[in-house]
Amino acid sequence: MNPASGTLSEALSIAPLVVAADGGADHAFAAGQKLEAVIGDMDSISETAKGAFKDVLHPIAEQNSTDFDKALRHIDAPLVLGVGFSGARLDHELGSMTVLVRHPERRCVLIGEETIVLLCPPQITLKLPMESAVSLFPMAEVGCESEGLRWPTGGLRFAPDRQIGTLNKVEGEVSLRPDAPKMLLILPRGALGVTVQALLQDGERWPARVG
Repeated sequence: MNPASGTLSEALSIAPLVVAADGGADHAFAAGQKLEAVIGDMDSISETAKGAFKDVLHPIAEQNSTDFDKALRHIDAPLVLGVGFSGARLDHELGSMTVLVRHPERRCVLIGEETIVLLCPPQITLKLPMESAVSLFPMAEVGCESEGLRWPTGGLRFAPDRQIGTLNKVEGEVSLRPDAPKMLLILPRGALGVTVQALLQDGERWPARVG
């Protein structure tokens, strides 16, 4: 979690309950933000923040997942907005996107300085400004039927080492229907409100991962 550039304020205007992943608690403390929980392995949080949030600490000792992964899988909410998980270290950002794919049953939008990213649900319809950028990035082999894009995606098989779908453009009401929970949807930051509304109204939810 990082309050820079009003990102946290924008997220709070939509989702007012805040959970910090490990060291994100220090940003919350600096901003005077109340927390519902602090989740993580607690190897980054300061002693000051530990003391301030001692009643809501939820340590998870295992080291096989990131703190974002730990937090996301333990949050029960219709929608999670992630702040501070993109735009800094590239490996950190890539790891966060992997978590989105690892937990398809969780609706989660990561908010960056210029873009937002989410795992595309089984079906979503978005009313976006004409010529807006729409990028589809596959995390594994996946197909995605679409309407409202300048370059249709129907019949294509996407994969990170073959076909990707970045820098498409809006030419009408956008409808997306990936055939597996493996497609990241990347949109301009200004599309956050429309995307949240679509996810809560008609964005179907992928079932929980089996195994």
